[in-house]
Amino acid sequence: MRRFVLAFTAFLVPLLGVACQPQAPPAPEPSAASTDAPAGALYEGEAFNFHQIQPGIYHAVGTGSLAVGCNGSIFVNEDDVLVVDSHITPAAAWALLKELKNITDKPVRYVVNTHFHFDHAHGNQVFPEGVEIIGHEFTRDKLVAGASKSGRSWDLFVSGLPARITEMEAELKAAKDASDQTKAEELKKNIEIQKHYQDATGAIEVAPPTTTLSQRMTLFRGGREIQLLYFGRGHTGGDVVVYLPAEKVIATGDLLTAGLSYMGDGYLEEWADTLEELKSLDFEVVLPGHGQAFREKEKIDYFQAYLRDLSQKLAKMHADGVSAKDAAQKIDMTSHAAHFPTITGPGAHPHAVERAYALIDGKEQ
Repeated sequence: MRRFVLAFTAFLVPLLGVACQPQAPPAPEPSAASTDAPAGALYEGEAFNFHQIQPGIYHAVGTGSLAVGCNGSIFVNEDDVLVVDSHITPAAAWALLKELKNITDKPVRYVVNTHFHFDHAHGNQVFPEGVEIIGHEFTRDKLVAGASKSGRSWDLFVSGLPARITEMEAELKAAKDASDQTKAEELKKNIEIQKHYQDATGAIEVAPPTTTLSQRMTLFRGGREIQLLYFGRGHTGGDVVVYLPAEKVIATGDLLTAGLSYMGDGYLEEWADTLEELKSLDFEVVLPGHGQAFREKEKIDYFQAYLRDLSQKLAKMHADGVSAKDAAQKIDMTSHAAHFPTITGPGAHPHAVERAYALIDGKEQ
């Protein structure tokens, strides 16, 4: 189980950089004394690297100094700004707004939630009145129902925070006892970040989208056309992609990431077909919710092949009476390891297997 947790944690605590254009000038260090700073908004240096993809288009990636959860996309329009995904806590969204001032003085007018998961929507409350928060109808329903603060991913990555901090503190003591100064300093920093993240989660007041779509919506902001599109169920039941047709850029949330997306709320049998619809768009750059921006469209083919293979194998295991727990350990997806390096041996994330079995049994929908 630990191997799967570590693999997915690499996405939730973004320490990855993207080799694109020069970054914005350094932001001033936030202070706990700031009157508008929410709980947990303590960090050193910058919380985000804003990688310029094209003029006015940025991929906002966490530096690791603050838990931000996902990548965001920033579209600076003629008179305003659209932000794709509000990150993991009010603290993360606050840091984003603060550091955005180093890129533009234009106001944020729109926020798009690509889906309902906590690491993409729990910063909504920070945006002031007048900012339109847009998401799929499914996303709003889930947020209103409290689904972003419950379920498999929340239990694993948020409810488990105290235990993870305790474990890291034990590792810190061991590193000090062994006089491993480098490891001790790294652990000390990570413990502080996780404690600030724990504080930040206590300040969350779920704010659902104020505007919803069922299939598509188009915004015209000055000379820029921004399409919000729903192609079908995949990572969740309401994944929205944000497409700039003239610039040939698409922000995909977790429907398509740089690696293997989390599947604990997914629809394996439908996901690959939904990605097939995504291929119909004319785009050159993908801004994923986790991992580096990329141009290689064949990544879609690789992920579709993985999803279809996983779905077929799990369906057979279920039919053969193999338990979900055993299936998660035994299923062999190593044929896809060349395209997904996190696959280091037999097995699949237990949440993906639990979800697939629950759908087959009609216990979830």
